Amino acid sequence: MMSTTTRLASVAVVLATTACGGSRSAPVTVDSEGIQIEVTAEPADLRIGENALWLELSDATGAMTGADVDVVVHMHAMGAMPAMGGPAAVAELGEGRYRADFELAMRGTWLLEIAVRAPGGRLARAEGSLTVRLEGVGSGASEVAPGPDMQEAQEVAADEPHPAEFRIAPGRLQRVGVRTAPAERKVLATSVRAVGRVVAEESTLEDVTLKVRGWVGDILVDAVGDPVEKGEVLFTAYSPELYAAQEEYLQALRSQERARGTTAPDRADYLVRSARNRLRLWDIADADLERLTRTGEPLEHLPIRSPVTGYAVEKNLVEGTAFEPGQRLFRIAPLSRVWIEAEVYESELPLVRAGQSATVTLPYLPQRTFEAKVAYVYPTLDPKTRTARLRLELPNTDLELRPDMYANVRVHADRGERLVVPQSAVLYAGERSFVFRALGDGRFRPQPVEVGLRSGDQVEIRSGLEPGDEIVTSATFLIASESRLRAALEQW
Repeated sequence: MMSTTTRLASVAVVLATTACGGSRSAPVTVDSEGIQIEVTAEPADLRIGENALWLELSDATGAMTGADVDVVVHMHAMGAMPAMGGPAAVAELGEGRYRADFELAMRGTWLLEIAVRAPGGRLARAEGSLTVRLEGVGSGASEVAPGPDMQEAQEVAADEPHPAEFRIAPGRLQRVGVRTAPAERKVLATSVRAVGRVVAEESTLEDVTLKVRGWVGDILVDAVGDPVEKGEVLFTAYSPELYAAQEEYLQALRSQERARGTTAPDRADYLVRSARNRLRLWDIADADLERLTRTGEPLEHLPIRSPVTGYAVEKNLVEGTAFEPGQRLFRIAPLSRVWIEAEVYESELPLVRAGQSATVTLPYLPQRTFEAKVAYVYPTLDPKTRTARLRLELPNTDLELRPDMYANVRVHADRGERLVVPQSAVLYAGERSFVFRALGDGRFRPQPVEVGLRSGDQVEIRSGLEPGDEIVTSATFLIASESRLRAALEQW
């Protein structure tokens, strides 16, 4: 069928040859920019070697003489095969007739480009295809008829074959191993793969700091990675402020004791409460306050205890270290639960959200799979890598997941029911995608489709097919080599 590209003011010409025995093909007549172009191929059954196109040009005034006519017959490069063809030799024969001589080097579909510049400057362009019939493939009947747009081509009667339709003998189908399957609606589950890193659960990290100045005495947890229990002594510290606070507390206790034998026995109680609260606010443990109350002697080096059970993941002191208020001396990480922070590409962000299930594997434990859920998708992107970060949370009772380990993450995304075909069924031509529809009786037709999501060996078809449409799923490249594919692509 004929197609018109209005943006280029061009018309498409398809000369489909048949072995009808005539010396020339049936003429094709099209109009572009007020110029009528009639094209005929010689011989009618185009061949490898020398061929010719006969052009008759006319406009409202009659036969057009003196026009500049350029004819190019070529084939694009395919794989390792270079581009072939080029400009044809055009000769004016008089009375608006022109002849273009060209050679075809192989069977298949060749692209045809015609440019006509009238003496007055008008420029008409025609684009189309020429087909040298392939062995083992029936050429099919095609009719050349100009049409205003693709809509007209789609309104062809049901019993009129599509110009890109072709036939392959049953025996050849068996030899090349062609298999077909219907397009089906299925639940499509995609997955997003990412590399992650095990980190300590930030919400459970505890820093050990003091609110006074001082110096480190004995260190009882002296290495990073040592396990600690809640209340275990990490180190001892000397601080003049802590020592003075102990003396103040003991003095308040003595004042309270003396007041017991007076008419105002509770007059010193507020002093005890105030001094005790000061020591508590400075993170002195209740056990150490009880010992101070019991012995009545201040400790020069007070014990500093762990606030939680976990592992010492950071240690910033040695014996004799001077410290300032708020300086981090230890960091304790409970590792009974850990996070895995993974990076996903910006383009994959629409596929991930909090609550999705995920599986995690570790390089050092390839046989073990951990089940997890996406707990949080961070709202910012890394400006250098253009990746987004997501967080998974996992229990870690056996300590198999250790901070800074690498992990392989796969997030599972259920995309709902979609129309899908096997990925082996889809071929690509530049930015376009297509499949081969199986029409029965060895007949096939290339069908343009719009592809969507991919999952495993399945690909979503957004448009171009209906459920139940039979398509070729194997040997698609062999089918493509035997089809008039380029002629079809020109008409899409």
